[in-house]
Amino acid sequence: MMPAVRQPMRAWFYRPWLLATLAAVLSAGIFVLGSAGVAMHQIQQRESAQMNAQSQRFLERLEQLFVQLREGLDELEAQPLRECSPDMIVALQKVSYNYRFIYEAAYMDATQSCSNWPRHPLTSSDREADIRGPTYSYWLNTSTQPNENLATLMLGRGHFRVATSRGHLTDVVDLPPGGSLMVVVDHGQRAIPVLGAPRVWPPLQPWQASHNGPLQVTLDLLIYRMPTQNPEYQLVLIAPRASLRTEMLNGWWWLLPASLLLALFVGVLVYQLMRQRQTLGAELQGALRRGELQVLYQPIFDLNSRQCVGAEALLRWRRPDGTLTSPDLFIPLAENTGQIRQITDFVLQRLLEQLGHVLRANPQLYISVNLAACDVMVPRIGVVMARLLAQHNVAAQQIAFEVTERGLIDVVVARDNLQALRDAGHQVLIDDFGTGYCSLSYLQTLPVDCLKIDKAFIDALGHDAASSGVAPHIIRMAHALKLKVIAEGIEFEDQALLLCSEGVSFGQGWLFAHALTALQFTELITRGRRLMSRRLGDET
Repeated sequence: MMPAVRQPMRAWFYRPWLLATLAAVLSAGIFVLGSAGVAMHQIQQRESAQMNAQSQRFLERLEQLFVQLREGLDELEAQPLRECSPDMIVALQKVSYNYRFIYEAAYMDATQSCSNWPRHPLTSSDREADIRGPTYSYWLNTSTQPNENLATLMLGRGHFRVATSRGHLTDVVDLPPGGSLMVVVDHGQRAIPVLGAPRVWPPLQPWQASHNGPLQVTLDLLIYRMPTQNPEYQLVLIAPRASLRTEMLNGWWWLLPASLLLALFVGVLVYQLMRQRQTLGAELQGALRRGELQVLYQPIFDLNSRQCVGAEALLRWRRPDGTLTSPDLFIPLAENTGQIRQITDFVLQRLLEQLGHVLRANPQLYISVNLAACDVMVPRIGVVMARLLAQHNVAAQQIAFEVTERGLIDVVVARDNLQALRDAGHQVLIDDFGTGYCSLSYLQTLPVDCLKIDKAFIDALGHDAASSGVAPHIIRMAHALKLKVIAEGIEFEDQALLLCSEGVSFGQGWLFAHALTALQFTELITRGRRLMSRRLGDET
């Protein structure tokens, strides 16, 4: 996209109200979806906890019922009577009286049958048992009539049968609203309803039938598979899930207004920040016109001779009230707004105006200038530099360019543009090496003359910090690639001596000098001063 088109688009996109609106809409969506997700998760957790607790109670009560049915059967089987007689009727009635959950007790053989209800028709169990175990047989759903006094679950042993009524079973199991109790047989392929409405089995909705946990969840159902000792059948309690929409409206109605308020807060905050950045951008433009931007020079020294060999040009913004605005604040802003090109041109022009005569008088001296990513990715800077060098009669090798690893967005494009600068005679330096993502394979192909080691790695030298070995590694790698090395941020003599022993020839930092004005730097060069133990110039 051409710069003429890109600049208006960038200016339109950076309108505070637009970014604030986008931020508010996006944050509202994130907050609402996140809050709904949290609410949904908590409702599901609560559903699962309630179902688990209810099913545990159900199992305990159901076990009590089965214990009584089995004990009643065992008692009938143990007594000697084996024919329908008045004594047998008494024995059957006694069992039904002694056990709360036994509603009907019966004896039947091939020729006769009787129960504890002489005048009541005997519950039919002519069909085959639904489940036949080694000791007991089970008949399920023996009557589908809506009569609480009819048997619904029957156990048999030998010639005896005991059954519990639908009313007893309903009292015991405490079935949830809309729930169903089913017994799954035939290896999970068929389900016999015992209580509640019949349901399709297996469930139509996807569910993890092989899951180890007892509770399974589908979109609409909670399915609790209860453990049994008999692998031939499984008790299953099915309950419809609570309406999540109703639950959320009733219990979480405050999420929507809270999310909208948070989104509004984010929008206002973004608007204020963008207004501040916009204001700062306008102030920066005015600072260029008013001459508030100042170029200082951080001297670079030969670590062996302690002679100044060059300097790094640094930009400072000193406001009319004397306060300094950090480059970390206004340089990224200038890169985003496109003002960085104007600033780079200003630095190049100002340094040649201030130090052109010093450079002409000292051909071995050089000044390095930092390039932004946008200048690395286009060949513009070479044209600007050629014009200024011709105007001030300064050699190209006396102006070096520093690029950061993070500025090498497209290594292929950057390589071509940096090679063009190098072909014109300029040195190319990689600044803050080790803090970006430039790999060794890329470094071998880039047209680079020198690596600058970041201050953070210099500070770690001689300490037990995890990064203490980074600087020696970079130095060895640079030597292997036949590159010069400049150490940044040297503050102590011990650091300078250690770097010398590692083969580093050049360094800069407060051990030698603070950032100097053009006049101070000119004095340093013209007087040829060697800085051995004291720092020069505290003005920043």
